[in-house]
Amino acid sequence: MSLSDSDHELVVEELGREPTPAEAALFENLWSEHCAYRSSWPLLGAFDSEGDQVVVGPGDDAAVVSLPDYTDSDEPAETYITLGIESHNHPSYVDPFDGAATGVGGIVRDTLSMGAYPIALADSLYFGDFDAEHSRYLFEGVVEGISHYGNCIGVPTVTGSVAFHGDYEGNPLVNVSCVGLIDDPDRLVTAAVQESGNKLVLVGNSTGRDGLGGASFASEDLAEDAETEDRPAVQVGDPYTEKLLIEANEMLIDEGLVESARDLGAAGLGGASAEMAAKGDLGMRIELSDVHEREPNMNALEYLLAESQERMCYEIRPENVDRVHEIADRYDLGSSVIGEVTEGNYVCTFTDPETGETETVVDAPAEFLEDGAPFHDLEIEKPNEQARDLPAGVALGDAFEAVVGSPNTASKRWVYRQYDHEVQVRTATPPGDDAAITAVREANVGLAYAAGADPNWTAAVPYEGARAVALENATNVAAKGATPHAAVDCLNGGNPEKPDVYGGFAGIVDGLAEMCETLDVPVVGGNVSLYNDSVAGPIPPTPTLALVGVKEGFDAPPLSLSGEGDLLLVGARALEGDAEATLGGSEYLAQFGGTDRFPKLLDHPAAFVDTLADVANEETTLATHDVSHGGLAVALAEMVHDGAGASVDIDAPTKGSPESLLFGEQAGRAIIETTDPRSVREAFDSVAPVYELGSADDSGTLDISLDGESLRADAADIADWRAVIERELE
Repeated sequence: MSLSDSDHELVVEELGREPTPAEAALFENLWSEHCAYRSSWPLLGAFDSEGDQVVVGPGDDAAVVSLPDYTDSDEPAETYITLGIESHNHPSYVDPFDGAATGVGGIVRDTLSMGAYPIALADSLYFGDFDAEHSRYLFEGVVEGISHYGNCIGVPTVTGSVAFHGDYEGNPLVNVSCVGLIDDPDRLVTAAVQESGNKLVLVGNSTGRDGLGGASFASEDLAEDAETEDRPAVQVGDPYTEKLLIEANEMLIDEGLVESARDLGAAGLGGASAEMAAKGDLGMRIELSDVHEREPNMNALEYLLAESQERMCYEIRPENVDRVHEIADRYDLGSSVIGEVTEGNYVCTFTDPETGETETVVDAPAEFLEDGAPFHDLEIEKPNEQARDLPAGVALGDAFEAVVGSPNTASKRWVYRQYDHEVQVRTATPPGDDAAITAVREANVGLAYAAGADPNWTAAVPYEGARAVALENATNVAAKGATPHAAVDCLNGGNPEKPDVYGGFAGIVDGLAEMCETLDVPVVGGNVSLYNDSVAGPIPPTPTLALVGVKEGFDAPPLSLSGEGDLLLVGARALEGDAEATLGGSEYLAQFGGTDRFPKLLDHPAAFVDTLADVANEETTLATHDVSHGGLAVALAEMVHDGAGASVDIDAPTKGSPESLLFGEQAGRAIIETTDPRSVREAFDSVAPVYELGSADDSGTLDISLDGESLRADAADIADWRAVIERELE
């Protein structure tokens, strides 16, 4: 770990002297891309984070959003949720099990530090080609790590996404988000220290040497030997201790003992405590040798920067310290008073246990540590627009089987069946649907939760692809009858020092921000992960969005057909001659090669989403399903089953190719099975096109007529094609 020459000069100028080794390492980590967002911050002002529902916006461990009250109580409930998201990309390449597991642990502790109880997790995972042995190794290890940690701590993983793309081969992405619940506004805690003289108490696991330099490691390209050379930078998790920490934190909050809190993640104790001081415009004095440790002969830098897991730093009033120790002891957690809040600088001392001599190893303004890093002014090269170069001679039946059976669009049951999604007894709509529904009974709110991105879209056209990602996530929650409420994002990119890579990253930022603002969805927090670059090249720009919606009650229309209604496709511009049918960014092109322009999105996406949510809640609506990844072909295939089939007739478009109608991936579309098609048409009048697909039946067969060609597939065959991941991994 070492400071760059330019950063070293700034530090020397501010301190008026050479930094100590511990200071240099602390600055290097806190000023890393991972912590300071030096390349991305100039772009992030594009996001709108405000709204009446926003209680705490970006900048803390997690955002806090108020929920509507749908109870019948005379006294309305004041219920908040927290939203947070983080990446554990580099660690998951080096050690997929521990890298992914500690990603879950970190986002859960971010939730705890706001005074919330974690109630739901979502994972968005991106790997190289599924056929590659190393990609499967990473995939299996990551899923095992997430399931092990989440199941052990008793927090359900209810939704998410999985994508395979060749450009993730040397650098997978593991993005994990968490929703927490605050059922009383008085329980809300932030990271800003409150008062000089209050004590700093470290609670949780003992500190070791694991994870040293994790923040700086996450801010560099992955080297060819990363799996062996960077292993010490990966933390090791202990979910059983985390479960104890969750319950201890709940008791600390219940008893009003916590003034401020921060979990120990990137840059360890130094990162957490310096941020707390800076946010409170105060200082600290910390004695590093007072930290409870598990390894002998640790030095000051190791205490300061180790990223040992399952640790929290609390600001506690002096009169409450003994009670904090009692609660920690009750849950078999370590606890130690490591210092106090002051009026001055951020100061860390270290007392040598053998000589008894005390040395000041850090003495710097907290604000300079936290916010002193200058931002980078990087060159942007905009990507070229895709031209049309479609594959020829692909038979409809072959295309259908290939796209429906692609690992990208196939069933992800192998993944989510490893997660305990029923723990806490809140999951009303489980994984496998467009969005999960979590029951927030305290306010009678059904909380719809969707997360993900599509690298095929954003690799083709970063800006338009990111707009589609936002619209697709909003459509997912609307299809379950919920209105989009708030979102957090995890913006993943390659090396920003390369103008073309940074241009793609800038495109996903602007596209995601523009569509979220159009949908009136505040982006209340997030994470940036850059330098996802390896010897294999940069990753596609990947804007994971985790979005929540709200509805009264917990019931939602299913994805599966009932077999008793008419089928309508809403939002499809090409079928009504409103736009050219195109295949850009589609799984069809990923399977068969070629390029095409990206599909044009709706002119009124916000009205479409709101109308879809309303229609989904009608008693005459029997089933709803978002149409996006894999296009109409995959959506229909996912809806049929042994007990219900469909007969569909699609007219050839006036513009574009016939296969574009079946496999094009325009976001902002949904299939609705209804017993009252007229009311659906009236609802969407002047909002979005409505196309009559056909009808559902009890045949267990999907029959499609497209431009004179016929396609017939039994539900059993479709299920077999869609089980490719399960079949290959078991």
